[in-house]
Amino acid sequence: MEKLRITETVLRDGHQSLMATRMRTDEMLPILEVMDQVGYNALEMWGGATYDACIRFLDEDPWERLREIRKRVKHTKLQMLLRGQNLLGYKHYADDVVDEFVAKAIEGGIDIIRIFDALNDTRNLEASIKACKKYGGHAQGTISYTKSPVHTNETFIKLAKEIVQMGADSICIKDMAGLCDPYTTYDLIKALKAEIDIPIELHTHATSGLGSLTYLKAAEAGVDIIDTAISPFAEGTSQPPTEPLVAAFAGTERDTGLDLELLNKVALHFRPIREKYIKEGLIDPKLMGVDIKTLLYQVPGGMLSNLVSQLKQANAMDKFDEVLAEVPRVREDFGYPPLVTPSSQIVGTQAVLNVVTGERYKMVPNEAKDLVRGKYGRTTIPIKPEIIKKIIGDEEQITCRPADLLEPELPKIRKEGARYITSEEDVLTKAMFAKPADDFFRKREAKLYAIDPDFLNEEDCVYPAP
Repeated sequence: MEKLRITETVLRDGHQSLMATRMRTDEMLPILEVMDQVGYNALEMWGGATYDACIRFLDEDPWERLREIRKRVKHTKLQMLLRGQNLLGYKHYADDVVDEFVAKAIEGGIDIIRIFDALNDTRNLEASIKACKKYGGHAQGTISYTKSPVHTNETFIKLAKEIVQMGADSICIKDMAGLCDPYTTYDLIKALKAEIDIPIELHTHATSGLGSLTYLKAAEAGVDIIDTAISPFAEGTSQPPTEPLVAAFAGTERDTGLDLELLNKVALHFRPIREKYIKEGLIDPKLMGVDIKTLLYQVPGGMLSNLVSQLKQANAMDKFDEVLAEVPRVREDFGYPPLVTPSSQIVGTQAVLNVVTGERYKMVPNEAKDLVRGKYGRTTIPIKPEIIKKIIGDEEQITCRPADLLEPELPKIRKEGARYITSEEDVLTKAMFAKPADDFFRKREAKLYAIDPDFLNEEDCVYPAP
């Protein structure tokens, strides 16, 4: 077997999982040259929730983050996470937006784009994979891993073959909830390696306590790449830690070849950053441990915290166990979607409403209606007619690729955003996050002219767009 390759996640999923993606760019930059020497397969450093967090909470331009990291990382591939037709937002965008976003991401320095769909509907991967190939990127097609009565290794092998036929350069098994167990994963990797001839990467979380064990068996089965996080931002709801796994494979046929001394330098840089955010309350020490509820209810850590938050707002924390029991029932009603953004929020919110109101589907949010309508794509199995009737009445479900119903969006967005937009990247920010983008652009302009942003609004503004 070839050496085991490692993708480092600390710059994206490591801090997204532990501290809601709040690490700042200036906290990353000083260590990048060292990270570039380690020999990683790639640095996952963009996409996911980083884009949203930059403009909404950090007052940073995500495109500037990408450019600054690319300047310093000259030898290692840069990787991002993309939600297929959802890009980095929470709804489907037209194909012209997808094409332009992928073009600009690759132009900005992204080498590998990991493309997934929350429902595993491969139609929602088409435009992103096509664009990635068109602009010279590495398109990594993704299987959103989950467990249910209708999900088997055969299900995932069939899905992988579809993704290969679409032109993907590699496959990622994305286990967002830490559900992969060592022996099932061993069998899955073995079967995939026998059926497809492109590299296979495994991404899991340490939430359930199985992560490192699963990686060990996956390596034995021949997985090509695993995702890990440097130890200060590993474990808990994040990935298994990089350094112990490098040490575990040292001297074996899967030796990673990574230098533990260099990895220690990386860890020493991130350790005080972690301590700082623990003191500030952004990292909850509870998230650093094992949560067995993941295995019992198949609820990812982020979804679990959302359920708690919603129940607290409803003053109904005494119904927590009822809600956990309701989640799998709603998931079954909705055709067994994998629980990942946005389907995890949709299923979780509906479970809370079913329990708190005392009547199943008495209240149904628009997002849940859209899932049943087919606006997010095709569910794993068809939704039962009685559930369709209860939630959307006599409306017809969408059977085509949902994005086929969308008109091109970029011309309209350029016109609507003309007041603040200064680049094509701004157009894309506006396309995905309309209101947060406007707030971000206003603050940026206010800084440029040293104006107090609290006193700046469109009516009052007399300054030309920069």
